[in-house]
Amino acid sequence: MPAAQQGPRARYREQTRAEIKEAALRQLADGGVAALALTRIAKDMGLSGPALYRYFASRDDLLNALIRDAYDDAATAMGAAAARSEAAAHGPRERLHALATAYRAWAVGEPHRYLLIQGSPVPGYVAPADTLERARAALGPFLPVFTGGEPGAGVAPVVAQMEAWLTADTAVADWVAAYAVEAAGDPAASARALAGAVLAWAQLHGSVGLEAAGQFTGMGHDGDSLLVAQIAMLADAFALA
Repeated sequence: MPAAQQGPRARYREQTRAEIKEAALRQLADGGVAALALTRIAKDMGLSGPALYRYFASRDDLLNALIRDAYDDAATAMGAAAARSEAAAHGPRERLHALATAYRAWAVGEPHRYLLIQGSPVPGYVAPADTLERARAALGPFLPVFTGGEPGAGVAPVVAQMEAWLTADTAVADWVAAYAVEAAGDPAASARALAGAVLAWAQLHGSVGLEAAGQFTGMGHDGDSLLVAQIAMLADAFALA
């Protein structure tokens, strides 16, 4: 229900939940997941511990909300980048670079949120089932980029594995069909789309993840130039024009 249609109590609850999440994000930015402490958030906000638990039942409940928000924001950023690239009539290679640039911009702009969803697993935490769909929404715009590619020998084994996966998993097949509409009913094109998107994710996470974690500090390159080179090699592997 839109906020304008909610009663005062419901609006207050949503506002307080948002303030709790902002406080949690500040803790994540300062010290990572290990620094996340509901008792400290409550103290900073002038709430009692029991009062805070009326808004989030546990640390994991709060993590669920933060992770959902992060994936949704990443998906929004990727969808916007895809729309801009399509409006500019970019070819597949330019579209791939535009998506990679947008992915990196979101990640390094808010590295604590990126590392929350793509960094080391939180001990004892089990993500909610809907996290998978949100992750796929963020990666989905990469799928149509690769449908018309011509995979070289180096990536052919991955394409073959993706074709088998599509046959075995209808949920994955539905996801590919939703984003790579032109590949619908074409197993080979769908396999190219899935292989390209998975390889793009691996390349992005490797480069962007290192940068977001500060691993490039003191080295003689910047994250943008490294990612451009990696994405160019991936585009070459699929002969994207």
